[in-house]
Amino acid sequence: MTQRLFFDCDTGIDDSLALIYLLARADVDLVGIASTAGNVPVDVVTANNLAWLELCGRPEVPVHTGSATPLVADLMTTEDTHGPLGVGYAELPTPTIAASPVDAADAWIEAARAHDGELVGLVTGPLTSLATAIRRDATLPARLRRLVIMGGAFHTHGNTTPTSEWNVAVDPEAAAEVFTAFGTGGAPGPIVCALDLTESVVLTPDHVVRLAAAAGSTPVECPDPADERGLRSATGNEIIRHLVDALRFYFEFHDDHDEGYIAHLHDPFATLVALAPDTVMTRPARVAVELTGTLTRGMTVADERWMSPSGPNARIATSTDIEAVFDELIETIGTFARGRALDIVGTAPGESAGLV
Repeated sequence: MTQRLFFDCDTGIDDSLALIYLLARADVDLVGIASTAGNVPVDVVTANNLAWLELCGRPEVPVHTGSATPLVADLMTTEDTHGPLGVGYAELPTPTIAASPVDAADAWIEAARAHDGELVGLVTGPLTSLATAIRRDATLPARLRRLVIMGGAFHTHGNTTPTSEWNVAVDPEAAAEVFTAFGTGGAPGPIVCALDLTESVVLTPDHVVRLAAAAGSTPVECPDPADERGLRSATGNEIIRHLVDALRFYFEFHDDHDEGYIAHLHDPFATLVALAPDTVMTRPARVAVELTGTLTRGMTVADERWMSPSGPNARIATSTDIEAVFDELIETIGTFARGRALDIVGTAPGESAGLV
Protein backbone atom coordinates (compact mmCIF):
# COMPACT_ATOMS: atom_id res chain seq x y z
CA MET A 1 0.00 0.00 0.00
CA THR A 2 1.31 3.45 -0.92
CA GLN A 3 2.25 5.60 2.07
CA ARG A 4 1.92 9.36 1.76
CA LEU A 5 4.75 11.07 3.59
CA PHE A 6 5.82 14.65 4.29
CA PHE A 7 9.55 15.01 5.01
CA ASP A 8 10.97 17.84 7.14
CA CYS A 9 14.78 17.95 7.16
CA ASP A 10 17.93 20.09 7.51
CA THR A 11 19.97 18.35 4.79
CA GLY A 12 22.74 17.26 6.03
CA ILE A 13 24.69 14.11 5.14
CA ASP A 14 22.46 11.62 6.90
CA ASP A 15 19.36 13.56 5.79
CA SER A 16 20.64 13.09 2.22
CA LEU A 17 20.69 9.34 2.65
CA ALA A 18 17.24 9.50 4.18
CA LEU A 19 15.90 11.46 1.22
CA ILE A 20 17.38 9.06 -1.32
CA TYR A 21 15.91 6.13 0.60
CA LEU A 22 12.46 7.74 0.43
CA LEU A 23 12.86 8.34 -3.31
CA ALA A 24 13.97 4.74 -3.76
CA ARG A 25 10.81 3.34 -2.18
CA ALA A 26 8.24 2.71 -4.89
CA ASP A 27 5.53 2.47 -2.22
CA VAL A 28 6.09 6.03 -0.95
CA ASP A 29 4.23 9.09 -2.22
CA LEU A 30 6.54 11.90 -1.11
CA VAL A 31 4.03 14.73 -1.06
CA GLY A 32 6.49 17.43 -0.05
CA ILE A 33 9.75 18.38 1.63
CA ALA A 34 10.16 21.10 4.24
CA SER A 35 13.63 22.66 4.33
CA THR A 36 14.36 23.67 7.92
CA ALA A 37 17.46 25.54 9.09
CA GLY A 38 19.77 23.39 11.20
CA ASN A 39 22.85 21.56 9.98
CA VAL A 40 23.33 24.42 7.51
CA PRO A 41 21.34 27.62 6.78
CA VAL A 42 17.91 27.20 5.27
CA ASP A 43 18.88 28.37 1.77
CA VAL A 44 21.61 25.72 1.64
CA VAL A 45 19.18 23.06 2.90
CA THR A 46 16.75 24.02 0.14
CA ALA A 47 19.45 23.91 -2.54
CA ASN A 48 20.58 20.47 -1.35
CA ASN A 49 17.05 19.09 -1.44
CA LEU A 50 16.44 20.45 -4.94
CA ALA A 51 19.78 19.09 -6.16
CA TRP A 52 19.12 15.59 -4.82
CA LEU A 53 15.64 15.54 -6.32
CA GLU A 54 16.93 16.53 -9.74
CA LEU A 55 19.82 14.10 -9.53
CA CYS A 56 17.41 11.31 -8.61
CA GLY A 57 14.99 12.15 -11.40
CA ARG A 58 12.20 13.43 -9.14
CA PRO A 59 11.95 17.18 -9.86
CA GLU A 60 8.16 17.12 -9.39
CA VAL A 61 8.40 16.74 -5.59
CA PRO A 62 7.76 20.19 -4.09
CA VAL A 63 10.39 21.68 -1.78
CA HIS A 64 9.24 24.29 0.73
CA THR A 65 11.56 26.72 2.50
CA GLY A 66 11.13 27.32 6.21
CA SER A 67 12.19 30.10 8.55
CA ALA A 68 15.83 31.18 8.47
CA THR A 69 15.91 31.17 12.28
CA PRO A 70 14.54 29.13 15.19
CA LEU A 71 11.49 30.36 17.08
CA VAL A 72 13.48 32.16 19.77
CA ALA A 73 17.21 31.36 19.70
CA ASP A 74 19.81 32.48 17.21
CA LEU A 75 20.53 29.85 14.58
CA MET A 76 23.54 27.61 15.13
CA THR A 77 24.79 25.40 12.32
CA THR A 78 27.30 22.55 12.20
CA GLU A 79 29.39 22.72 9.05
CA ASP A 80 32.20 20.99 10.94
CA THR A 81 30.01 17.87 11.01
CA HIS A 82 28.44 18.08 7.55
CA GLY A 83 30.78 20.26 5.50
CA PRO A 84 30.44 23.86 4.32
CA LEU A 85 27.47 22.99 2.09
CA GLY A 86 26.00 20.25 4.26
CA VAL A 87 27.01 17.33 2.06
CA GLY A 88 30.62 16.76 3.06
CA TYR A 89 33.00 16.67 0.08
CA ALA A 90 30.17 16.11 -2.40
CA GLU A 91 29.71 18.77 -5.06
CA LEU A 92 26.08 18.43 -6.07
CA PRO A 93 24.99 19.87 -9.41
CA THR A 94 23.41 23.31 -9.19
CA PRO A 95 19.66 22.68 -9.34
CA THR A 96 17.70 24.03 -12.27
CA ILE A 97 14.37 23.62 -10.46
CA ALA A 98 13.03 26.10 -7.92
CA ALA A 99 11.47 25.83 -4.51
CA SER A 100 7.72 26.16 -4.07
CA PRO A 101 6.39 29.62 -3.13
CA VAL A 102 4.45 27.94 -0.29
CA ASP A 103 6.47 28.15 2.91
CA ALA A 104 7.32 25.06 4.95
CA ALA A 105 4.76 25.63 7.71
CA ASP A 106 1.87 26.18 5.30
CA ALA A 107 3.01 23.14 3.32
CA TRP A 108 2.69 21.02 6.48
CA ILE A 109 -0.86 22.32 6.96
CA GLU A 110 -1.87 21.79 3.33
CA ALA A 111 -0.45 18.27 3.24
CA ALA A 112 -2.20 17.27 6.47
CA ARG A 113 -5.53 18.65 5.24
CA ALA A 114 -5.19 17.07 1.79
CA HIS A 115 -4.39 13.66 3.29
CA ASP A 116 -6.32 13.85 6.54
CA GLY A 117 -5.70 10.70 8.59
CA GLU A 118 -3.33 9.24 5.98
CA LEU A 119 -0.22 11.42 6.14
CA VAL A 120 2.98 10.16 7.75
CA GLY A 121 5.09 13.04 9.03
CA LEU A 122 8.86 12.63 9.35
CA VAL A 123 11.16 15.21 10.94
CA THR A 124 14.93 14.69 10.88
CA GLY A 125 15.90 18.28 11.64
CA PRO A 126 14.88 20.92 14.16
CA LEU A 127 11.13 21.16 14.76
CA THR A 128 10.83 24.83 13.79
CA SER A 129 8.67 24.35 10.70
CA LEU A 130 6.30 21.86 12.35
CA ALA A 131 5.92 24.01 15.46
CA THR A 132 5.15 27.05 13.29
CA ALA A 133 2.57 25.01 11.39
CA ILE A 134 0.88 23.93 14.63
CA ARG A 135 0.78 27.56 15.78
CA ARG A 136 -1.14 28.34 12.57
CA ASP A 137 -3.38 25.26 12.73
CA ALA A 138 -3.80 23.53 16.07
CA THR A 139 -5.74 20.68 14.42
CA LEU A 140 -2.69 19.52 12.45
CA PRO A 141 -1.41 16.89 14.94
CA ALA A 142 -4.74 15.05 15.00
CA ARG A 143 -4.78 14.89 11.18
CA LEU A 144 -1.58 12.85 10.97
CA ARG A 145 -1.59 9.09 10.67
CA ARG A 146 1.81 8.95 12.30
CA LEU A 147 4.71 11.26 13.21
CA VAL A 148 8.32 10.14 13.60
CA ILE A 149 10.91 12.49 15.08
CA MET A 150 14.65 12.03 15.05
CA GLY A 151 15.78 13.89 18.12
CA GLY A 152 16.46 13.87 21.81
CA ALA A 153 18.62 11.93 24.24
CA PHE A 154 17.13 10.24 27.29
CA HIS A 155 19.46 7.73 28.95
CA THR A 156 22.63 8.74 27.15
CA HIS A 157 24.84 11.79 26.63
CA GLY A 158 23.93 14.59 24.27
CA ASN A 159 25.86 15.29 21.09
CA THR A 160 25.62 19.09 21.21
CA THR A 161 25.76 19.80 24.93
CA PRO A 162 26.30 17.21 27.66
CA THR A 163 22.52 16.80 27.90
CA SER A 164 21.05 17.80 24.53
CA GLU A 165 20.82 16.33 21.04
CA TRP A 166 21.41 18.54 17.98
CA ASN A 167 17.90 18.84 16.50
CA VAL A 168 16.37 19.73 19.85
CA ALA A 169 19.29 21.98 20.87
CA VAL A 170 18.91 24.12 17.74
CA ASP A 171 15.31 25.01 18.58
CA PRO A 172 14.25 23.81 22.05
CA GLU A 173 11.14 26.00 22.06
CA ALA A 174 9.89 24.38 18.86
CA ALA A 175 10.48 20.89 20.25
CA ALA A 176 8.70 21.80 23.48
CA GLU A 177 5.67 23.12 21.58
CA VAL A 178 5.46 20.04 19.36
CA PHE A 179 5.54 17.59 22.25
CA THR A 180 2.93 19.64 24.11
CA ALA A 181 0.67 19.68 21.04
CA PHE A 182 0.79 15.90 20.71
CA GLY A 183 -0.26 15.44 24.31
CA THR A 184 -3.77 16.78 23.68
CA GLY A 185 -6.68 16.53 21.27
CA GLY A 186 -6.38 12.87 20.41
CA ALA A 187 -3.26 13.31 18.31
CA PRO A 188 -1.17 10.12 18.00
CA GLY A 189 2.00 10.36 20.07
CA PRO A 190 5.10 10.61 17.87
CA ILE A 191 7.67 7.84 17.72
CA VAL A 192 10.92 9.42 18.93
CA CYS A 193 14.18 8.05 17.54
CA ALA A 194 16.66 9.44 20.04
CA LEU A 195 20.43 9.12 20.35
CA ASP A 196 19.90 6.23 22.75
CA LEU A 197 19.13 4.08 19.72
CA THR A 198 20.32 6.00 16.64
CA GLU A 199 23.94 6.03 17.79
CA SER A 200 23.88 2.23 17.52
CA VAL A 201 23.13 2.52 13.78
CA VAL A 202 26.82 2.64 12.91
CA LEU A 203 27.84 2.85 9.26
CA THR A 204 31.32 1.52 8.40
CA PRO A 205 33.40 1.58 5.20
CA ASP A 206 32.34 -2.03 4.60
CA HIS A 207 28.76 -0.82 4.29
CA VAL A 208 29.87 1.67 1.65
CA VAL A 209 31.48 -1.17 -0.28
CA ARG A 210 28.24 -3.14 -0.10
CA LEU A 211 26.26 -0.10 -1.27
CA ALA A 212 28.48 0.44 -4.30
CA ALA A 213 28.30 -3.25 -5.16
CA ALA A 214 24.50 -3.22 -4.89
CA ALA A 215 24.46 -0.28 -7.30
CA GLY A 216 26.81 -2.01 -9.72
CA SER A 217 29.12 0.99 -9.51
CA THR A 218 32.80 0.58 -10.37
CA PRO A 219 35.38 0.88 -9.15
CA VAL A 220 34.10 -0.20 -5.74
CA GLU A 221 35.85 2.03 -3.21
CA CYS A 222 36.46 1.45 0.49
CA PRO A 223 37.13 4.68 2.41
CA ASP A 224 40.01 4.25 4.84
CA PRO A 225 41.37 6.43 7.65
CA ALA A 226 44.78 6.30 5.96
CA ASP A 227 43.36 7.97 2.84
CA GLU A 228 44.41 11.52 2.05
CA ARG A 229 41.96 13.99 3.56
CA GLY A 230 39.45 15.16 1.00
CA LEU A 231 40.08 12.31 -1.44
CA ARG A 232 37.28 12.30 -4.02
CA SER A 233 35.43 9.29 -5.33
CA ALA A 234 36.07 8.11 -8.88
CA THR A 235 33.26 5.57 -8.96
CA GLY A 236 31.04 5.57 -12.01
CA ASN A 237 27.54 5.86 -10.58
CA GLU A 238 26.75 9.52 -9.95
CA ILE A 239 24.55 8.98 -6.90
CA ILE A 240 27.07 6.63 -5.31
CA ARG A 241 29.94 8.99 -6.10
CA HIS A 242 28.27 11.88 -4.30
CA LEU A 243 27.33 9.66 -1.36
CA VAL A 244 30.89 8.35 -1.02
CA ASP A 245 32.21 11.93 -1.02
CA ALA A 246 29.66 12.94 1.61
CA LEU A 247 30.23 9.89 3.80
CA ARG A 248 34.02 10.22 3.66
CA PHE A 249 33.67 13.64 5.30
CA TYR A 250 31.30 12.15 7.87
CA PHE A 251 33.76 9.32 8.64
CA GLU A 252 36.56 11.85 9.12
CA PHE A 253 34.43 13.94 11.46
CA HIS A 254 33.61 10.99 13.72
CA ASP A 255 37.22 9.84 13.64
CA ASP A 256 38.42 13.31 14.66
CA HIS A 257 36.13 13.10 17.69
CA ASP A 258 37.55 9.74 18.82
CA GLU A 259 34.50 7.75 17.80
CA GLY A 260 36.31 5.74 15.16
CA TYR A 261 36.16 5.84 11.37
CA ILE A 262 32.39 5.37 11.38
CA ALA A 263 29.23 7.38 10.86
CA HIS A 264 25.93 7.39 12.73
CA LEU A 265 22.93 7.09 10.42
CA HIS A 266 20.41 8.83 12.66
CA ASP A 267 18.11 10.09 9.91
CA PRO A 268 17.93 7.10 7.55
CA PHE A 269 17.02 4.97 10.55
CA ALA A 270 14.19 7.32 11.54
CA THR A 271 13.01 7.22 7.92
CA LEU A 272 12.82 3.44 7.96
CA VAL A 273 10.84 3.64 11.21
CA ALA A 274 8.42 6.14 9.66
CA LEU A 275 7.60 3.64 6.93
CA ALA A 276 7.74 0.48 9.06
CA PRO A 277 7.12 1.34 12.73
CA ASP A 278 6.94 -2.34 13.65
CA THR A 279 10.70 -2.57 13.06
CA VAL A 280 11.31 -0.99 16.48
CA MET A 281 10.29 -1.71 20.03
CA THR A 282 8.99 1.36 21.85
CA ARG A 283 8.05 2.45 25.34
CA PRO A 284 5.40 5.10 26.14
CA ALA A 285 6.52 8.25 27.93
CA ARG A 286 5.59 11.82 28.68
CA VAL A 287 8.28 13.82 26.88
CA ALA A 288 9.06 17.44 27.68
CA VAL A 289 11.94 19.77 26.85
CA GLU A 290 13.91 21.83 29.36
CA LEU A 291 14.02 25.48 28.28
CA THR A 292 15.56 27.41 31.17
CA GLY A 293 18.26 25.27 32.76
CA THR A 294 21.71 26.84 32.76
CA LEU A 295 23.34 23.47 32.03
CA THR A 296 20.34 21.55 30.72
CA ARG A 297 18.63 23.79 28.14
CA GLY A 298 17.47 21.56 25.29
CA MET A 299 17.43 18.42 27.42
CA THR A 300 14.62 15.99 26.59
CA VAL A 301 13.03 14.65 29.77
CA ALA A 302 10.94 11.48 29.68
CA ASP A 303 8.47 10.52 32.39
CA GLU A 304 8.42 6.76 32.02
CA ARG A 305 7.06 6.00 35.49
CA TRP A 306 3.70 7.79 35.21
CA MET A 307 4.58 10.58 37.63
CA SER A 308 2.71 13.04 35.41
CA PRO A 309 -1.10 12.88 35.56
CA SER A 310 -1.28 13.80 31.87
CA GLY A 311 -0.17 10.41 30.59
CA PRO A 312 2.17 9.61 27.68
CA ASN A 313 2.47 11.88 24.65
CA ALA A 314 5.12 9.89 22.76
CA ARG A 315 6.69 6.49 22.21
CA ILE A 316 10.45 6.26 22.49
CA ALA A 317 12.14 3.77 20.16
CA THR A 318 14.24 1.44 22.28
CA SER A 319 15.56 -1.44 20.17
CA THR A 320 15.75 -2.77 16.62
CA ASP A 321 17.55 -5.29 14.42
CA ILE A 322 20.52 -3.20 13.29
CA GLU A 323 21.72 -5.71 10.72
CA ALA A 324 18.27 -5.81 9.11
CA VAL A 325 18.22 -2.00 9.04
CA PHE A 326 21.44 -1.90 7.03
CA ASP A 327 20.31 -4.71 4.75
CA GLU A 328 17.20 -2.71 3.90
CA LEU A 329 18.96 0.62 3.41
CA ILE A 330 21.80 -0.79 1.31
CA GLU A 331 19.63 -2.95 -0.93
CA THR A 332 16.99 -0.26 -1.49
CA ILE A 333 19.35 2.64 -2.14
CA GLY A 334 21.78 0.50 -4.14
CA THR A 335 19.07 -0.89 -6.40
CA PHE A 336 17.67 2.60 -6.94
CA ALA A 337 21.10 4.04 -7.81
CA ARG A 338 21.68 1.19 -10.28
CA GLY A 339 18.32 1.84 -11.94
CA ARG A 340 18.89 5.59 -12.07
CA ALA A 341 22.23 5.05 -13.82
CA LEU A 342 20.51 2.88 -16.41
CA ASP A 343 17.85 5.54 -16.90
CA ILE A 344 20.51 8.16 -17.59
CA VAL A 345 22.33 5.89 -20.05
CA GLY A 346 19.05 5.58 -21.90
CA THR A 347 18.54 9.36 -22.06
CA ALA A 348 17.41 10.49 -25.48
CA PRO A 349 19.91 12.33 -27.72
CA GLY A 350 20.16 15.99 -26.90
CA GLU A 351 19.19 15.52 -23.25
CA SER A 352 21.62 15.75 -20.35
CA ALA A 353 23.15 12.36 -19.63
CA GLY A 354 25.31 13.27 -16.63
CA LEU A 355 27.97 10.86 -15.41
CA VAL A 356 27.34 7.18 -14.86
